[in-house]
Amino acid sequence: MAGSAVEGQEAEAVLRASGLRVTRPREAAYRAVRAMPHASADDVLQAVRAELPNASAQSVYNALHDFADAHLVRRIVPAGHPGRYELRIGDNHHHLVCRACGLVTDVDCVADDAPCLHPDDDHGFRVDAAEITFWGLCADCSAPAGGQGPAAPGRSGAGR
Repeated sequence: MAGSAVEGQEAEAVLRASGLRVTRPREAAYRAVRAMPHASADDVLQAVRAELPNASAQSVYNALHDFADAHLVRRIVPAGHPGRYELRIGDNHHHLVCRACGLVTDVDCVADDAPCLHPDDDHGFRVDAAEITFWGLCADCSAPAGGQGPAAPGRSGAGR
C-alpha cells in the first residue's frame, strides 16, 4: 500500500496541524484509515506492515489512540465486534452493522442537528450527541440461497 507523494504530503500536513509528531508508522496508519473506512486496528496494522514490514504493532495501536485523542479519527465499537476507526468526524452520522459478516456502513442522520435523539430524563446531563447503530443483514448476507448467504466466510467487515 505504498502511498503516493500527494497522500504522504497530506498525511504529514494533517499530523503536523494536529500537533502530532510525524513518523512513518503514523503516516502509514493515517493513509490506511483513509483507504479503509471502519478498519479495525488489526486491519490498519496489516496495511501499515505492507508498507513498512518492520512496523511494530504497538506503534500502530499508539498512533490510532493518538489520532482519536487529537480528534483525527472516530473510534466506534459495535457490540461484539472490535473497535473500528474512521476519518468521518464532526458530522451527525450513524452506522449500519451486518450481524453476519460485521460489515459497517455509514448512514446519514435524518435530523439536521445533534443530538438527534433525546432521553426522557437527562438526569442533569447536557446531552450533545447520540450514537445510533442499526443492525441487520447486508445485501450479500441476506441474498437467497445460491448467493453467498449468511455468515459469508472471508469478509473483513471493513465497511464503506
